[in-house]
Amino acid sequence: MPDATDRGGPLAPTPAQTIGPFFGHALPFPGGGRIAPEGHPDAVTLHGTVRDGDGAPVPDALLEFWQAGPDGAPATGAPGSLRRDPATGVLLGRDGAVFTGFGRVPTDAGGRYAVRTLPPAARPDAAPHLAVCVHARGLLEHLFTRVYFAEHTATHAPDPLLAQLPAERARTLLARPDGPGRYRFDVRLRQPADGGDEETVFLAFR
Repeated sequence: MPDATDRGGPLAPTPAQTIGPFFGHALPFPGGGRIAPEGHPDAVTLHGTVRDGDGAPVPDALLEFWQAGPDGAPATGAPGSLRRDPATGVLLGRDGAVFTGFGRVPTDAGGRYAVRTLPPAARPDAAPHLAVCVHARGLLEHLFTRVYFAEHTATHAPDPLLAQLPAERARTLLARPDGPGRYRFDVRLRQPADGGDEETVFLAFR
């Protein structure tokens, strides 16, 4: 290869490149969006689109969900999600029978995701909700938010998080009915350049 000086002097540095994202490799697991046991009559589908500040879909994001079960008890950590073959170590995914309260799904080429789960029960300190962790390109750290079900917030004691937010910001945390047994919840990673309150409320942990 010719020396840089043969082409008129040292080459100018090129812009740095972001490594990845590699969220679609190794992290998703079989049945990651099927949180509810197979065939459960109370299962609902939560779906939506992850968008950036310009409104463009993010095709390589990864979302994780944690929730309490219909009885209000935390279920995360129950066996059934990340099973592996004891002989080969191959990831088998869910057993289809145990509710674990945990899901992990990548977005598709259109920025869309979907999970099928059981409606969470209210807790003494919160209305029914799912905790969500968002991994996406351009984020130095993952983001945390919540999904509340719009029709449930009026039937339970005031939720301390929703209560401290202005109404236009609280609505970014509400999943809306979108057909029988279906709810839509879109994630907007940042505020549009032209202003507005469409950015999803994200939580800071200290």
